[in-house]
Amino acid sequence: MLTVQETAALLRSFDNVLLLTHVRPDGDTVGCAAALCAALRSLGKTAYLLPNAGLTDTNAPYFLPYAAPDGFVPEKVVATDIATVGLFPENAKPYIGRVDLAIDHHPSFEHFAAANIVRPEAAACGELMYDILCELDCITPETALPLYLAVSTDTGGFVYDNTSAYTHTVAAALMSTGIDYKTINKVFFRTKTRKRLALEADMLSHMEFYARGRVVLLFVPISLMERLEATETDAEDLSSLGAQIEGTDCAVTFRELRPDVWKLSVRTGKRINATRVCAALGGGGHAAAAGCTVEAPLEDVKRAILNSIAANTPDFAE
Repeated sequence: MLTVQETAALLRSFDNVLLLTHVRPDGDTVGCAAALCAALRSLGKTAYLLPNAGLTDTNAPYFLPYAAPDGFVPEKVVATDIATVGLFPENAKPYIGRVDLAIDHHPSFEHFAAANIVRPEAAACGELMYDILCELDCITPETALPLYLAVSTDTGGFVYDNTSAYTHTVAAALMSTGIDYKTINKVFFRTKTRKRLALEADMLSHMEFYARGRVVLLFVPISLMERLEATETDAEDLSSLGAQIEGTDCAVTFRELRPDVWKLSVRTGKRINATRVCAALGGGGHAAAAGCTVEAPLEDVKRAILNSIAANTPDFAE
């Protein structure tokens, strides 16, 4: 396992770099990749982000300036905020087995690259990336803006339980470079489209409670997305909704990706380890936020995740 200093030294030796982000890219993977790309370019390197078909309108402004042109052939490949090759987008799969460096913060990280650095205690991969770019002497407004995106979004605007004193230290250092952090805060945390509000209304009207109200299930079937003509941008981070419901400490959001293929996002309090719950179904993540994908009819998927929650919660029936 590399140290921050070793990672920085390795990156200094790289050139013609392609940066990978995970499927359904969030602010952390986009922000880390964009910041590292900007840093490498400031060091005189050629670097690009592999285009990602799942990119949302909100994340696109931070991603697209660094997108690789057609025909770019990398010498080095770096993965940012990707726990497993199972989270590679389709166009990244040719690079499985060819990743030179992986930078991550998930406890379920699978060490799939030739060189790896992981910090499971970090609230966001952006915190680790910040330290790496400090070592490279590359904290500038160009790198600070996407890093702020990474840290702020992976902590839900600095309100999730993973937020630490160091998270705020990093955010303050990034803000001090003069970046437009206010736009990120407004777009990501204080703005919702009408279709997004309609999605949330439907989810709340059809939610199901278990374990005496402490476990809540919410659903986003394909039919709902089609009926509302909602986009991926409208559906971004819907998994945060369930955790806001009073009296619950385990929320599972079911997002139907294809007929009978469900992406489950699990958000928990300290009583339940989300990673252990999802690991039983082939997934992983963090103690309080994890996910998995299950191919089965909805009733079977519900039964499977509830059984896993029960198996990992000694007082589930209480």
